[in-house]
Amino acid sequence: MSVETRPYVTSTAPNGDSAVAAAVEAPSSHLHPVASYDLADHPKPKGLEEVWRFTPLKRLRGLLDAEGTTGGRLDLALDAPEQVQLSEISTEQAIALGGPAPVDRIAALAVANSDHAVLIEIPAEVQLERPAVITLTGTGSAEPVFGQLVIKVGPYARGTVVLEHRGSAIYAGSLAILVGDGANVEFVGLQLWDDDAVHAGQVAIKVGRDAQVRTMAATLGGDLVRLVETAEYAGPGGELEQFGLFFADAGQHLEHRLFVDHNAPRTKSYVDYRGALQGRGAHTVWVGDVLIRKIAEGIKTYETNRNLVLTDGCRADSVPNLEIETGEIEGAGHASATGRFDDEQLFYLRSRGIDEAEARRLVVHGFFADIIRRIGVPEIEQRLLAAVEAELEITVGAPGQEVGA
Repeated sequence: MSVETRPYVTSTAPNGDSAVAAAVEAPSSHLHPVASYDLADHPKPKGLEEVWRFTPLKRLRGLLDAEGTTGGRLDLALDAPEQVQLSEISTEQAIALGGPAPVDRIAALAVANSDHAVLIEIPAEVQLERPAVITLTGTGSAEPVFGQLVIKVGPYARGTVVLEHRGSAIYAGSLAILVGDGANVEFVGLQLWDDDAVHAGQVAIKVGRDAQVRTMAATLGGDLVRLVETAEYAGPGGELEQFGLFFADAGQHLEHRLFVDHNAPRTKSYVDYRGALQGRGAHTVWVGDVLIRKIAEGIKTYETNRNLVLTDGCRADSVPNLEIETGEIEGAGHASATGRFDDEQLFYLRSRGIDEAEARRLVVHGFFADIIRRIGVPEIEQRLLAAVEAELEITVGAPGQEVGA
């Protein structure tokens, strides 16, 4: 076992090198603006733009205004097998690795305001026997923190990487996951912040030729969390699965926006996100967008989002999108559903002697269980099940306790 701990610190913006300002060619629409490292391509939003209209901009606590500022800090710890390599590289070196560029202002600021990037690398053909766990811990500073993290998985490597966010911070992050040809990798992102934290940023994935990638996002903490997850393919044959769960309490705003760019033929993607809401003012947003380019013949894609509303006063926005430029595809579809407890399920359970509180608990656990069990890391699965149970105690009560007791 190897454990490394170091400050995760950012400083001033880079010096405007042309490598930083170069834009990556990408399609642009009202659903997904042009990807670019140049801040001029990401003007400060007014809140009316399609990609910002669900986000309460005032609650971002200055992240949109922090151009060129000095940031606070997060502490980074790595617990990983010895084959996993950790290093610091320059912002220019991180960009040169070829990851997808930022698609909004906060992700661009995360890069521009970082004076370095942290690189976590799994060398080619290495097979990890246990997960590599990266922990970013907020120190409670009122200053914004900007961070750039790159996870590079070599060709034909195999492993699981877990990134956990905890503590308190105002954090703008840029994370690139670069997966080599033929690799097989699972990435688990946990947003388990304290109640006052603000977290916004981008997770940008590049899937290598014939590579298999599975991601899992779990968001339960924080005052406001807004994550944009983008994916593109470096060649034919890549497969991507994206799973997620979120549970919003009173006043929380949890937002997940996904964009899958099928820019290569014979690629696959599958998205399944599930959310629950309870308490007045709880607000969740899920936006899924899949672009099938003209070149992407023979692809297969499907995306779905389901939301379970547990109390009055909540709001769930769910927007699936498909943009199709070729008819030569294997299949494409999407689905979205938002509703309350299924009365038939509750009746069935109660008719078998299960009290109402336990019946509601079983329904919610069943709702999330199919997602959680896909993680494949028993310790993480148990922690998330316990976290869901802790959330349920707010409205359902502790196990064995009747509703309203």
